[in-house]
Amino acid sequence: MTVKDRLVLAIAQLNPAVGDIAGNAEKARAARVIAAKGGADLLVLSELFIAGYPPEDLVLKPAFQTACRSVVEALARETSDGGPAVLIGTPWVEDRKLYNAVCLLDGGKISAVRFKADLPNYGVFDEKRVFVPGPMPGPMDFRGIRIGAPVCEDIWTPDVVECLTETGAEILIVPNGSPYDRTKQDVRLSHAVARVTESSLPFIYVNQVCGQDELVFDGTSFALHADRSLAFQLPSFQESVVLTTWKREGGTWRCADGLIVPDIEGDAADYSACMLGLRDYVNKNGFKGVVLGLSGGVDSALCAAMAVDALGADRVHCVMMPYRYTSEDSLKDAANCAKALGVRYDIVPIFEAVEGFEKSLSEMFKGTNRDITEENLQSRARGTILMSISNKFGPMVVTTGNKSEMSVGYATLYGDMNGGYNPVKDLYKTEVFRLSALRNRWKPKDAKGPDGVVIPPNILTKPPSAELRENQKDQDSLPPYDILDAILERLVEKEESVSHIVEAGFEKETVLKVARLLDIAEYKRRQAAPGVKVTLRNFGRDRRYPITNRFRDPGTKPAEPDQTLSKGAVAARTEVIDF
Repeated sequence: MTVKDRLVLAIAQLNPAVGDIAGNAEKARAARVIAAKGGADLLVLSELFIAGYPPEDLVLKPAFQTACRSVVEALARETSDGGPAVLIGTPWVEDRKLYNAVCLLDGGKISAVRFKADLPNYGVFDEKRVFVPGPMPGPMDFRGIRIGAPVCEDIWTPDVVECLTETGAEILIVPNGSPYDRTKQDVRLSHAVARVTESSLPFIYVNQVCGQDELVFDGTSFALHADRSLAFQLPSFQESVVLTTWKREGGTWRCADGLIVPDIEGDAADYSACMLGLRDYVNKNGFKGVVLGLSGGVDSALCAAMAVDALGADRVHCVMMPYRYTSEDSLKDAANCAKALGVRYDIVPIFEAVEGFEKSLSEMFKGTNRDITEENLQSRARGTILMSISNKFGPMVVTTGNKSEMSVGYATLYGDMNGGYNPVKDLYKTEVFRLSALRNRWKPKDAKGPDGVVIPPNILTKPPSAELRENQKDQDSLPPYDILDAILERLVEKEESVSHIVEAGFEKETVLKVARLLDIAEYKRRQAAPGVKVTLRNFGRDRRYPITNRFRDPGTKPAEPDQTLSKGAVAARTEVIDF
């Protein structure tokens, strides 16, 4: 069968699950049925679709490699029915080397295999750990058309596309596993435009849409004509199988019927990513639902809203756990939030649990003053209650600490840090407030929660407090959040020096304090639950600092060679501030 001047492509922006080889194959089959009904010539799926992306060290298991290949061969045999061919990503072993591959399945066989040549090894990616880079690829011959199939990172630099162009490719189809962050779509488009400019070839970018542990993949698949104009763009954060018709005009392929859906941007995109990440983590790991502490504060309120939007109110259980320092405002706000969201809401006082701990420790603590130790008993009692509910009834505990708190250690190990997943882990406190205000006037299209105001306005206006002592406010221990977050973004995302941040207008002592707290809280972050990545640099896959680390940025010029670290500097490292 030969296609001369018309090519119907089915673009499958789907949600595979890592390790679910059979399930991913069924998704491919279902998409092929849709493609066949639309008269498609070729169904295009995303990078490593059969394995799920990223498979990490799972892909090193020989049994996993064999299972992936077996399923791809079975899918290839099914193309003997005369229906659409399939372009699909899979791990592939050749000559005892493991490659990130894309296979063309057509006419009942695997008609071509190409290997990813440029393996990313930065940020969240470490593909060189598991894969061997492939040779420079040539185009695939498909029914009279020469298709170039660079894989994801292959288009981040010019070499692979240049090779494909020089060897006769007519059109570029790019399977991707490209995770979301706030700037990613602009970055993708800039690289795509550069490759089209260099090659003068039309360019089709196919991405998956799913949550995988800390990473979220937003889809937003798109295509560019050879003149760099947008040919189509699929929805962000939604599965789609869309048919597009390409026609050869004057020797160049153009899309005749491209659907262009504006991508979701800004805070709405962050909210959508957090919701999708939580939904897939809960569902793909088989949890019945979630339980979380609803304190009357903004972090837990936003997490509750995200959970309801992701899973539905019937799968979300909120628990208020008051103590003597819990304000009437918090009790009222938590109850109103739960009512607005329509979730199950229980009140479990922690007085007896905390007093029991204190009584058990009274002899050992005799002669000491009350301090954060007693404050943390409250948080740890709450953590124990939530974990007990999880053990008894099966829901996963959602933990609710934001990036500001995780940065400076303003959190209690085995207390409010308890939990299986954190949808706001990569959101600074100021961003938590913004997304909460946004949710009161908007929600994602596929959200399961109610419309309208779901986070009581009082939560957005009252001063944040952990309520672990009388009249406590977060600002008693930390700089104002607008200042703290601006400093943290420079320290974490941009890796700026203390001196550079001070030169930008921030008070030196404040910057030094924040930098010190950031450094000494690494041991806590290492024990924190996973959570959605939305910024350029999250704690976990992106930022991997040693816990044992004596380096401190002094905020001045480098020390002279004969100077050594002072005892004071060592003492600052070993000072443990446990909020």
